[in-house]
Amino acid sequence: MSSTSGSTSADLRQLIADLERQLAECKAARDEALQRETATAEVLQVINSSPGDLGPVFDAILEKALRLCAAARGHVFRVEGDLGRAVAARGDAEFVEWLLKQGPVRPTPGGILHRMMQGERVVQIPDSIDTEGYRAGKAIRGLIDRSGVSTTLGIALRNDSALLGAIFVNRREVRPFSDKEIALLQNFATQAVIAMENARLLTETREALEQQTATAEVLQVINSSPGDLAPVFDAVLEKAVSLSEAVYGHLWRFDGEHFHPWRSHGDPQFARWFEHLGPVRPNPDGDGFLGRVVRGENVLYIADVRDTEAYRTGYAPVTGLADVGGGRSVLTVALGKDHAVLGVLTVYRREVKQFSEKQISLLQNFAAQAVIAIENARLLTETREALEQQTATAEVLQVINSSPGDLAPVFDAMLEKAMNLCEAAFGGLFVLEGEQFRAVATRGLPRSLNDFVRRGFTADKSNPLLRGAMIDHIADLSERPLDKPGLRAAVELGGARTMLNAALRKDDTMLGSFSIFRREVRPFSDKQIALLQNFAAQAVIAMENARLLDELRQRTDQVAELNRGLEARVAEQVEELGRVGRLRRFLAPQVAELLVSQGDEGILESHRREIVVVFCDVRGYTAFTETAEPEEVLNFLREYHGALGPLVSQHEGTLDQFSGDGIMVFFNDPVPCPDPAERAVKMAMAMREAAGKLIAAWRSHGCELGFGAGIAQGYATLGQIGFAERSGYTAIGTVCNLAARLCAEAKDGQILVSSRVAGAVGAVARLEDLGNLELKGLHRPVAAFNVVQSINSADARPNLTVVAKGPGA
Repeated sequence: MSSTSGSTSADLRQLIADLERQLAECKAARDEALQRETATAEVLQVINSSPGDLGPVFDAILEKALRLCAAARGHVFRVEGDLGRAVAARGDAEFVEWLLKQGPVRPTPGGILHRMMQGERVVQIPDSIDTEGYRAGKAIRGLIDRSGVSTTLGIALRNDSALLGAIFVNRREVRPFSDKEIALLQNFATQAVIAMENARLLTETREALEQQTATAEVLQVINSSPGDLAPVFDAVLEKAVSLSEAVYGHLWRFDGEHFHPWRSHGDPQFARWFEHLGPVRPNPDGDGFLGRVVRGENVLYIADVRDTEAYRTGYAPVTGLADVGGGRSVLTVALGKDHAVLGVLTVYRREVKQFSEKQISLLQNFAAQAVIAIENARLLTETREALEQQTATAEVLQVINSSPGDLAPVFDAMLEKAMNLCEAAFGGLFVLEGEQFRAVATRGLPRSLNDFVRRGFTADKSNPLLRGAMIDHIADLSERPLDKPGLRAAVELGGARTMLNAALRKDDTMLGSFSIFRREVRPFSDKQIALLQNFAAQAVIAMENARLLDELRQRTDQVAELNRGLEARVAEQVEELGRVGRLRRFLAPQVAELLVSQGDEGILESHRREIVVVFCDVRGYTAFTETAEPEEVLNFLREYHGALGPLVSQHEGTLDQFSGDGIMVFFNDPVPCPDPAERAVKMAMAMREAAGKLIAAWRSHGCELGFGAGIAQGYATLGQIGFAERSGYTAIGTVCNLAARLCAEAKDGQILVSSRVAGAVGAVARLEDLGNLELKGLHRPVAAFNVVQSINSADARPNLTVVAKGPGA
């Protein structure tokens, strides 16, 4: 009994011990879970309190991970492209400082980060020294040797399938991390990804807001500075440099041959160098950004300007940017309008660093805004200049109207307006009197030069204006020999350097010249040249007005001149009537009548329309002409044409041609009609009847003759042919050929029609189906029908109404 009692007591003690152990394990598990939950909550709190700032989040994650996983060191890597860079570290100070200074590194093949790039999410290395990465990778070996780590655990930071980075924790001893520790670190990795995505979204939102704000501010400057480009370009450059994380930016203006420094922002030393650079010709074949823009590239990124051929060969815009401004990475965007290069917007950094797609897009947007401002300024300038020119022209015309016959105030007004609008220093208006030019109006001339030109000087025969030119523009008079008296006086007495002369010419008669000068070498623009030509034309008008008024006062034969003009007009009208008469002889009556009523020959222009064509001729005509005398043939044709011709007009057809016994008539053009096929068939039946009577009479003289016709319907091209003295109106097309072939196939008394015509005339004529006929010149058989007779004899008499006039009806 005592033995049994002792055994039971021992079992109870063992049970109690087991229960206490289990309770301790449960408490430990509870405490561990509580610690993990507390750590998770604390990390989430840091994420919430640091929106967009990843530094505190990574520090909190590493602190919790090292403590809860009993690790000695830890760090977070960000992945950008195929490079990794440490962005947070925790452990001893020397290790942290060394790691963060490493900058971007390329993952070693077989290393943890490389394996994650291949798709792994969790990588644990029990002993870091016993790995291929340690033996082969210098970076990994340096990290392991410096930190003294043995066991390493890496958890990938992934958003969907994209690798954003990784969290690493290390132990100094060889002791693998447990499943719970791995799960904890995975939870921290999830929180890190959430924080990174929040930061990315906040950053993108902030950048988008900054870009929108910058765009709006630039547009506001454009609106508040119409025509003034300086504040616009300053705003564009300031925003472009700031938002693209550059140190300097500038704008070039392109005139078609050279780039000119326009505006700059940033480094003052480089800005001074840029503004004094002067015009630069783009290198046509090199890799400089100006030449590449001219060759058609709109966006240029140069990773390092020092590593370019343009820098090595000493191309000034590139060497200055690198040596004076310290530029390395450069981004250039063309300012273009309708494939024309207006200029270039360039920003640069002092380090080799890629510009992001967003920054490139942003710079393109600023370039577009700059182009808008340039176009606005151009339009405003052109509008202002046009208004000034119109005002000046109106004022000159007003002076002309108010001073009839008096040229002095007119010339003075012209000179004043021309010199102001063309930005000239002095000028004069000269008349050609025999072989001398003499100034009749001057402005801004020194007295000595004014006296010289007022006295007059010999006109040099080599003067381009005397040889027919309308403009003589010399950009730099110092480059011309001063062997002409007028030119030498303008240079020596007036200090002229650039000259513009416009001829005063009436028809082929040289009246004089309008001359303006600048005292600096600055060619006149195309608009200024056109403006001076306009003033010269007004001067000629004024001179002509004065001449005419003088003639009115001196001559009394104006009435005779008017009579002569009237006679000329009457002669023209008589000629016009004769022309209409000739048209009536060679064209159908409808065509001639339309020409008279409409007053032009537009109806005869080539056009396309559906028509019905009738061909008819005499059977046996060739044999008849071979045996008959020419007088007999001519008499027959007169009777034949006399009998059939009126039927064409009666049925309102258009007669194309008489060719011996052959007659071609078409319907529905130039006067459209509602029933062209019925009209054609009715006319052909009437012709058959008339020809039958005529042929019967000639048969009595022993002539074996007959009559046949062919009718087809389809589209043709119609219009006038011929020459000035004789012309005709004809139709050309397959439908004409088909009608002619049907006519040739017709036997005596037959009128062969195509299937389209047959379908249109079934109500007015009885037809005989001849089946498909093989017609000469046509590749396919053609369905043909013979018009036997009219269904109602009354229908043979046309009851016709013209429903429209002209080919356009």
